[in-house]
Amino acid sequence: MRHFHQIDAGRRAELFHRQPRDFGRDSDPGLLAVALGATLYSPATRPRLAADIAKRAALGVRSMVVCLEDSISDRDVPAAEDNLVAQLAEIDPDAAPLLFVRVRTPEQIPDLVRRLGRSAELLSGFVLPKFEAVGGKPFLDALGEASGASGVRLLAMPVIETRDALYRETRTAVLTDIARLLDERREQVLAVRLGGTDLCAAYGLRRPRELTIYDLHLVASLIADVVNVFGRADGTGFVVTGPVWEYFSAGERLFKPQLREAPFVEHSAEMLRKQLITDSLDGFIREVTLDQANGLTGKTVIHPSHVAAVHALSVVSHEQFADATDILGVPAGGAMASSYANKMNEAKPHRAWAERTLLRAEVFGVAAENVGFVDLFEAAVGR
Repeated sequence: MRHFHQIDAGRRAELFHRQPRDFGRDSDPGLLAVALGATLYSPATRPRLAADIAKRAALGVRSMVVCLEDSISDRDVPAAEDNLVAQLAEIDPDAAPLLFVRVRTPEQIPDLVRRLGRSAELLSGFVLPKFEAVGGKPFLDALGEASGASGVRLLAMPVIETRDALYRETRTAVLTDIARLLDERREQVLAVRLGGTDLCAAYGLRRPRELTIYDLHLVASLIADVVNVFGRADGTGFVVTGPVWEYFSAGERLFKPQLREAPFVEHSAEMLRKQLITDSLDGFIREVTLDQANGLTGKTVIHPSHVAAVHALSVVSHEQFADATDILGVPAGGAMASSYANKMNEAKPHRAWAERTLLRAEVFGVAAENVGFVDLFEAAVGR
């Protein structure tokens, strides 16, 4: 599979200085974690789940989570499990994105893998909810058991979303214990996810569509601490993904739109800007940008309309690529003016950033000169 593969090859050649590369379920986990992009969640109760997965993959979704946890009621769990098993048997492996299942209990993991039989080969792993060290270990044990029994590599995406992880008096101990456990099980872990909805629920909060998660300081402080503990660039870190954005339709506005007019006017895309604002995607785009600035990679999404924006913003710009290659080309260190003559690059302090940027460039590509978000977004949604 490949990001932006849904775009005509000729148009891709115009958009990219370097094309995104192929990846698959057997790729190196370090590459897969970055390649997740916008991870689309879907309840396991959907009657046309197999068709939905194939359709979304054809339109550019490269990672999906089939949810057996909070998105369905307690009474629907048995029927949802049956539906998941039946629907995955109908999916063409060559047409499927990276697939994960969000479970409720450790026991579900080996049970589902057993029931799936050969269809388990479609899975890349499991999402582990409300993850803490004591309760999380049985999930990882069950994952190892299921992987060993099936012969399928199954990776974990633990979700940090408990109240003890958020509360000031328990946060440090909780995050430290989780980090110790994940370090011991590093070969099982693909990425660390953040459960924004559950974290907000601890204080009865819900962010308005015109604000980002970073405007909710209680949750933003935990995001900073999670990146501090799990997102380090010294070889001990993991990919940490951005929390979900809950909105996908218009609503009343109190504040000005958060998208400048100029980039859209330059590309004769004024109507696109208007539509993004009408759909409340300007706030979403700002939040994704803030995710990236704060050390997060990829994002949980609950609506297909969110996918193209995340992927367009994940493409490495030509300027970023030039900076990264310049920095990595000077192993002895030192400072230099950037190729674009608009900033200073320092080879040693910026090295980790450059390495991460070039890894992202492998799976999302490098934009051609003068190609920006508007061009990439329009192409991704087929405009």
